Amino acid sequence: MTMNSTSSQLDNLFDSSLVAAQQPNWPGGHDGEQMKKAIADLRALPPLVFAGECDDLKAKIAEAAAGRAFWLQGGDCAETFTSATADSIRNRIKTILQMAAVLQYYSSLPVIKVGRMAGQFAKPRSAATETIDGIELPSYRGDIINGLDFTEKARVPNPENMLRAYTQSAASLNLLRAFSQGGFADIHHVQEWNLGFANAAGSAQKYKDLAKRISDALDFMTAAGINSDSTDSLRTVNFYTSHEALLLEYEEALCRVDSTTNLPVAGSGHMIWIGDRTRQPDGAHVEFCRGVQNPIGLKCGPTISNDDLMRLIDKLNPENEEGRLTLIARFGAGNVGDHLPGLINAVKSEGRNVLWTCDAMHGNTIKSSSGYKTRPFESVLREVQEFFAIHKAEGTVPGGVHFEMTGKDVTECTGGVRAVTDEDLSSRYHTACDPRLNASQALELAFLVSELLESRHNLERKAV
Repeated sequence: MTMNSTSSQLDNLFDSSLVAAQQPNWPGGHDGEQMKKAIADLRALPPLVFAGECDDLKAKIAEAAAGRAFWLQGGDCAETFTSATADSIRNRIKTILQMAAVLQYYSSLPVIKVGRMAGQFAKPRSAATETIDGIELPSYRGDIINGLDFTEKARVPNPENMLRAYTQSAASLNLLRAFSQGGFADIHHVQEWNLGFANAAGSAQKYKDLAKRISDALDFMTAAGINSDSTDSLRTVNFYTSHEALLLEYEEALCRVDSTTNLPVAGSGHMIWIGDRTRQPDGAHVEFCRGVQNPIGLKCGPTISNDDLMRLIDKLNPENEEGRLTLIARFGAGNVGDHLPGLINAVKSEGRNVLWTCDAMHGNTIKSSSGYKTRPFESVLREVQEFFAIHKAEGTVPGGVHFEMTGKDVTECTGGVRAVTDEDLSSRYHTACDPRLNASQALELAFLVSELLESRHNLERKAV
C-alpha cells in the first residue's frame, strides 16, 4: 500500500484547540518560524513505515489477543541521538531475537517482535523543571525536544531536533530491516547466542537445561531436512517498531493518507501508544490516535478506573476492530490484583476486542540507597507472574510483555542471576531517563516468562 502526503483529511485529524498534555514550550510558540519550517520539511519527507506493514501488525495482534501468538516488545526508555549507533541497534535487536526464540519454543506460539525504537525520542516528565545545586532549568524531554546536558542552552526546545529524529529513525529502520531479513536473525545464530548466555559463568543450571532443549529440537529439525537453506522462516523474521506518540507536532507531520483505503496512517511507527499521563479521554493525544489506522497501545496505570477505560476504548476502537487496541497494564508488583481483575471484567463483559500486555517496568521504579533510580529484577518478574496468574483466574489471555531493555551490559536494574547490586549501579549507569534491563537480565526474564507460557500451553493441551 502506498501513502499520499497531501490530503485535507490530515488537516482535520484533530482539533488543535484540545488540551495536549506534556508538550514543550517551543521558542516562538507553535506558530514560530522555526517550528513552521520544521513541520513543512517533515511533511515533504516519505513516511518511515507504510500502511501495509501496519495492517500486517494489526492482524498479528488479533492473533495474540486470541491466544494464538505472543507479543514481545523491548527497547530503550528514551533513545538518544548519540547512542543510536549500528552496534547499539544490532545488540538490541540481537537480545530481542534471543528472547523471542526462547518464548516461541516454550509457548509453541509465534512471537511478535516489536522494538521500542526508531521513534522513542520523546519522554513525559513528572515536573516541568528540575533543580540542581540551586539552578532551575526546564526538564529534559527527550532528544527530539531538548538536550540532556544540564545547561540553559541545551534545555531550550529546538524544533530542528524533529528532523534529526526523523533521520535517525530512518537509519535505525534501515538497519532493522537489514538485520531481520539478511541472515542475522537465523535461528541457529540466535541459539548459539543463547547457549553463550546459558553457559557463561554465573548462569543457573536450569538455564543451561532449558537452552539445551532448544538445541536438541533444532538438531532434530536439521536431521529431518528442515534448515535455514530449505526454510526461509528460519533465517528471516518480521520486526516492527513502536513508540509513545507524545510529541504531536512530529506525529501529525508524518501522517499520510493510504491511497488504498483513503484513510490517515501515522507514518512514524508501526504501532503508537498513549502514555498514562496523556490518556485524557477529551485530550489531544486520544483524539489524534483515534483518527489514524495504526494499531494503538494504551497504558493503563493505577489511576485508571473501569469507566475511564471503557470510555477510552469507545473512542479508540468504536468499531471493536480486532487487533486495533493493545492495553498495556503497568501497576507495580503487589498492586496488580487491586486493579487488573476489574479492568479485565469490564472489558470482557462488554465483549471488547483487546490485547492485554504487561509493562512490568514503570510501576517498579525505586530510588536506591546509593541515590540511583533503579528497578529490582525480582519486582519486574513478580509483576509478570501476577499478570499471568490473574488472567488464568479470569479465563483471559495474557497476550504479551513490554520491557525497557538494552543489548548492552549496563548496571541500571538490580538483581538477576548475574546479580547487579546497589553498589554496582554507578559503574555502568548510562540511561538518559529510566533504568533498563541489561542483556543478561532481559534474557533471563525471557527464560522465566517462558516457564509461565509453557505451563499455560500444557494446561490448554490437557483441556482439549
